[in-house]
Amino acid sequence: MAKSKFEYVKQFETEDRLLPNCWIVVRIDGKSFHRFTDTHHFMKPNDERGLNLMTRAAQNVMEDFKDIVLAYGQSDEYSFVFHKSTNMYNRRGSKIMTNVVSLFSSSFVMLWPRYFSTQELQYAPAFDGRVVLYPTDQNLLDYLSWRQADCHINNLYNTCFWKLVQERGLSPAQAQERLKGTLSSDKNEILFSDFKINYNNLPELYRKGTILLRCKDSEPDATTTPTRTGRQMTLVGNHIHTKARPSTIVLHTDLIGAKFWEDHPEILGAKKP
Repeated sequence: MAKSKFEYVKQFETEDRLLPNCWIVVRIDGKSFHRFTDTHHFMKPNDERGLNLMTRAAQNVMEDFKDIVLAYGQSDEYSFVFHKSTNMYNRRGSKIMTNVVSLFSSSFVMLWPRYFSTQELQYAPAFDGRVVLYPTDQNLLDYLSWRQADCHINNLYNTCFWKLVQERGLSPAQAQERLKGTLSSDKNEILFSDFKINYNNLPELYRKGTILLRCKDSEPDATTTPTRTGRQMTLVGNHIHTKARPSTIVLHTDLIGAKFWEDHPEILGAKKP
């Protein structure tokens, strides 16, 4: 680039290089998504089309950014975990965050017709983003556990809330008052006693959220069968791995306990060159 007398303005740019040897997490969240889902007639309490669209957009991000070792999503949010040794964009936080958010947002819009073929997009959705550093493996595990616990707490509440509104005829204010001060055990009892629903039998997609991992070169003791949609499901141990793209695996399973991390030691391991 040719130099000019105006180039001095670059001195006003701030350096935002992230600390080395820390896990980098970029979390995106939908902006005003209550209004967005109402405008676009999302099914309550969960719209599988919307959740699958979020996951497909997240897969686009993982396809483009190879240093992401894991992504976790629930509701209108997704967290992308970059390996602690990454030197992408010289670890410039704003560069990493803005590229992830912009690619996710554009993917969400472009893929919308595939999942909402009968619902035209009324206006452009927006997502915000933040970058957080976690210096230890345990810090990272606790962060992901926090997000999955949040998924469970919110889904249990929303499942009860919308059952009371849709099937008991309560107003939103009445349903909110009915659930005020209740514990998880109380909500489970409401679902079972009033609606004959065992919360633990609801789809794990709703209760546990979605985990995206990179495909291994080979999966030991794996069997593969086609699904009704033509996609492949790989059974590894007790987990069903849905091979949604050549480079990613979709899981709906517990990541709070130790077993997940024992089954997938490569996530926290050394980054391959």
